[in-house]
Amino acid sequence: MLKLIPKHSFAMKAHFEKVIMLTFAIPKEEILPLIPNCLDLDSYNNKWGFITIAFVEAKGLRPKGFPKFMGSNLILSGYRVFVSYVNKKGKRLRGIYIIKSETDSYKVKTLGNLLTNYNYTFSDVELNEEKGFLKSNKSNFVIEFQSSTDGLPEESPFPEWKVARRYIGPLPHTFSYDEKKNEVMIIRGVRSTWHPQALKINNYEIPFLKEFHFSEIKLANAFQINDIPYEWEKGITEKLND
Repeated sequence: MLKLIPKHSFAMKAHFEKVIMLTFAIPKEEILPLIPNCLDLDSYNNKWGFITIAFVEAKGLRPKGFPKFMGSNLILSGYRVFVSYVNKKGKRLRGIYIIKSETDSYKVKTLGNLLTNYNYTFSDVELNEEKGFLKSNKSNFVIEFQSSTDGLPEESPFPEWKVARRYIGPLPHTFSYDEKKNEVMIIRGVRSTWHPQALKINNYEIPFLKEFHFSEIKLANAFQINDIPYEWEKGITEKLND
């Protein structure tokens, strides 16, 4: 029966206890093949595109209107490209295009793949704030971090934090593309607070990024955010012109 339900057909909500995000600048020509032609790359200085990796410790993930006790507590992680899309009304919408999603919940992996376009895989993601690391034995990544007041990594292409904030998500929309139907799905995210605090990344090893053989990868920014009520609206589908 669940297979008959259209993807993203109802709103969702959760409480983000903690979000950790790392954004990497990559030559824009090398990111373009990762996104469908109907989306535009959100670039900086006409040189850099961005892939962001977000780790979210979420509580009470559930359909909107359901009681909190029916929700799931889990860690979500996603690799996303910053993009924009011009809708049928001619309005340009900024957002993300997901290229990989992971969760430490088998339940959410199963239901998420039936009810969304996010293509979840299972990963034993572990977040240890006290020791300052994120890791997964299954996905073979490790990120070591600590709080920082320095703002941006030394290698960042951004000149200052004020400029970098434009690329500090979450961007309002998530897009997916159905090639067979030639349709774009738009999911709008809604949050009430978003006060990023800089992180210093002491070390990282992320094999998934190496799979693309990018010529350059620069850590553009890294930050954490705590205590965020978050909602995803029901998806909107737009048919593209042939």
